[in-house]
Amino acid sequence: MSTTKGRPTKADVARLANVSTATVSYVLNNVEGQRISEQTQAAVRNAAAQLGYRPNLAARNLAVGGSGVVLYIVGRLSLGNLPIEVGSRLTTALARHGIVLSLQFETDDDRNVVDAIADLNPVAVTSTFPLTGNALAAATAAGIPQIHLGSSQLHAIGALDRSIGEMRVEHLASRGHTRLAFAYTTDEELRPLGDYWLVGLRAAAQRRGLPEIGVASFAADGSNAAEIVSGWAADGVTAICAQSDETAFVVLHGLRRAGLRCPQDMAVMGVNAIELGAVSAPPLTSVSFDAKAIVDVAVAAMMSELGYPADQEPSSAGVATLIVRDST
Repeated sequence: MSTTKGRPTKADVARLANVSTATVSYVLNNVEGQRISEQTQAAVRNAAAQLGYRPNLAARNLAVGGSGVVLYIVGRLSLGNLPIEVGSRLTTALARHGIVLSLQFETDDDRNVVDAIADLNPVAVTSTFPLTGNALAAATAAGIPQIHLGSSQLHAIGALDRSIGEMRVEHLASRGHTRLAFAYTTDEELRPLGDYWLVGLRAAAQRRGLPEIGVASFAADGSNAAEIVSGWAADGVTAICAQSDETAFVVLHGLRRAGLRCPQDMAVMGVNAIELGAVSAPPLTSVSFDAKAIVDVAVAAMMSELGYPADQEPSSAGVATLIVRDST
């Protein structure tokens, strides 16, 4: 554990590993043509890990003598236009420092992302949510730093899944609900988004000593919805958190088909507060996100991680707001 104040420096790593700062640079930047023993390389990497040192990517970029490229991955784990808005703002911010942002979209095989990592040798990979699949494997194998909303770097927001889970469970618990369930979509491409929100819900439920959260996947056409909610009702479940507002609409359809009332027999909550939630039957309780607030915090934190700290860290107040309607 580091005993230094503030962010650990290259000099701190050098002192702990008993090597020069130049050796630290050679090892951590994978500079070719340097004869450094495996033992020394291991000592440097262990010291960096022990101190929690992260290279200043801006300095690294200047050291290699190029304008530099940062990959920005727009994944399938999206919140409306948020990923595009973050990417647009980040493009402008990086351009002021001579850094080029390359926009890439996650695909089924992520071939474009894998090729971009191999061909462009980016100084970092950024995204709004954690990478998945081949994109994650390629970035990890290349040892490229990954910066996203779920990473510890964005401490001003905190772990978004945890804060949203806390917000949802607190609301339901305040209304007397102790047996909760979580509704996934059957769309496998969106499954990771459900996993992301479920982590936060489980953490919030465990903090309150609530029973394990039930889990099931709802077909988009609602064909299995009535069966699932009937089974949950028989097990004593009284509230359902869906992975999205769209999935919550399918849950509401299932309740109607099963002859159950919302919220009298089963409360339902969505997330992302799309406009149609206001006119569902009943109107849907959900969580609304302030894209501008998230963008301000995310871009500032990403820039800081890339070696360009902001003059003032923006506030994360108001990033998410609970919209309470009749479904709870």
